[in-house]
Order: sequence, then structure tokens, then C-alpha cells
Amino acid sequence: MSRIESLLRAMTFEEKLGQLNLVTAGQAATGPIVPGETTQDIRAGQVGGVFNLWGRDVVARTQRLAVEETRLGVPLIFGLDILHGYRTIFPVPLAETGAFDPLLWERTARASALEAACEGIHLSFAPMLDVSRDPRWGRIAEGPGEDPFVGSKFAQAKIRGFQGERLSDRGALAATAKHFCAGGAATAGRDYAAVDVSERMLHEVYLPPFRAAVEVGCAAIMSAFNNVNGVPMTSHDRLLNGYLRRELGFDGVIMSDYTA
Repeated sequence: MSRIESLLRAMTFEEKLGQLNLVTAGQAATGPIVPGETTQDIRAGQVGGVFNLWGRDVVARTQRLAVEETRLGVPLIFGLDILHGYRTIFPVPLAETGAFDPLLWERTARASALEAACEGIHLSFAPMLDVSRDPRWGRIAEGPGEDPFVGSKFAQAKIRGFQGERLSDRGALAATAKHFCAGGAATAGRDYAAVDVSERMLHEVYLPPFRAAVEVGCAAIMSAFNNVNGVPMTSHDRLLNGYLRRELGFDGVIMSDYTA
């Protein structure tokens, strides 16, 4: 029996739920913060991961709570939005894609991964792969722009850079392809607004970067806040299970966006 299997057998139902709970530390909160004492929740086995926390010392202190002061000692996963650098800051993704240089994109992601991993970060909430052709949308700078081919090449380069040869390597970060899907097609360019899109546009424009991400072994995919053709993406069975899981064979983690 593997270590993971033995831990799962030993966990209570509440502890298993806790492993699904990703809480914000508040260092760079961009959304609502769940009330409560995070350190107490960690000790009680009610937290599986923390995001928006960085810096070697504070990450190490928080990790020790989970490893040394909980019943089973399961380590926390630390995640952060590392869109264009950790300590070293690179141009925003839209500017990077303008170089049309996949090797450059991979190298900047590799540098970011090395810096973040040595300070205890495990998971990057990047790359953002929202293709957008509406200049009113306020998050265009975070993604690869308007072209699905460029977006697909960008996706693969960034994921290779973040994850390296193996996720078990010390300098590796698990990549998260987001936001699945069509967030860049929000009605009137209003972030998180509903998306009304044809099947042809969905498969020719908005889904290709995610297909490319799966092809290179992306560790995680984040569902979008928006709904697509009337169905919220967080519960979109046809796209999450039908397309991602069954058609593409994605077997990594699917996570919801912030409090979705």
C-alpha cells in the first residue's frame, strides 16, 4: 500500500473534505476572504492548501503547522498566481507572446518556477489561456491575445517551463491552465459575465489552448467563473467531464476559481 493510500484510509470524512479546502492567506487577496482562524483550521486538518502566501520563512512556518501539529502530518500545498514572474518580474503575458518565441516563454516560466519552488511554493495558477478578441475585456494583458495557435504554443511552452522534466523535481511547479473556458468572450467585455458562443467558435478559438495544455501533461485546470451558453462552468458536465476528462483524457486536478 502506498503512503497516499494509507493516509486516505486513515482520514476521517472531515479530514478528506479539508484536503479540498484551499484558503487565502490574505497577503494579496483579490476576492472575498473566508472568516476564521487559519492556523486553528490547519491544526484541525481542515485545510489542504494555502494561496496568496509567499516568502520562505512564512511559508515554512505555516507548513510546520501542518506537518508537526496535525493528526496525520499531511503537508499543505502552497499556490500563487505566477503569471509573469515570482521574484524576477518579466513582461506581462500579452507582451511576451508578441515576441513569438516559445523558447523565451519557456525560459521565463522556468526561472519563475525555480525562484518560487525554493521558497516552498508548489502550484502556479498560470498560464492563463483565455483567447480574447474584445478590447473591452480588462484582463487581456494576462493571456496570450487573440490567436488560438499562438495561445496553444504559449500554453505548452509555459507548462514545460513551470513543470520541468518531472513534477517530483525540486525546481518544479505544478501548472494550472485557466480559465476553462471562453472567459475572454464575456458579454460586452465585462469580466465574469455570461458567454454566448457557437460550437464552432468554442472548438476553433477558445478550446485549442487547453487541448495543447493537456497534451504536454498540465497538472491542473481551473474552471472559469462565467457560464457558457447558460451553464456555469464550475458545473458544466459536458465540457468538464465530456470534453476534458473523456475526449482529451485529462486525469489531472480540476479546480474551481476563487470561491466559485
